[in-house]
Amino acid sequence: MDEPIRIDKYLWSVRIYATRSLATEECKKGRVTIGNVAVKPSRVAKVGETILVRKNPVTYTYRILELLGKRVGAKLVPLYLEDLTPEEELRKLDVSYTGSLFTRDRGAGRPTKKDRRDIGRVTEW
Repeated sequence: MDEPIRIDKYLWSVRIYATRSLATEECKKGRVTIGNVAVKPSRVAKVGETILVRKNPVTYTYRILELLGKRVGAKLVPLYLEDLTPEEELRKLDVSYTGSLFTRDRGAGRPTKKDRRDIGRVTEW
């Protein structure tokens, strides 16, 4: 594709964000960076650039392989985008790996007020 594509439109079209307005918001909040610089939604995407997308708790890393202007199916995304996210970042999503600081027995019911205070102390609310 020869025409310039906005970064928010590109992020939406490769299914990183569900809606284009959400992609625009995330760019405005500074959660999308290229070359350690937060980008505006109107910035033009270029082939070969590396994009960092912060979706707490993970920072995803992607490389643009090809530009496109319309949304594609999930199976076609690898043709346009390469996922370079390090394994350590992806482990943050795995609950069994990170472990839990506070556990409750299954079926123990709702936490009592004391339980909630204890949970708050452990998780530093």
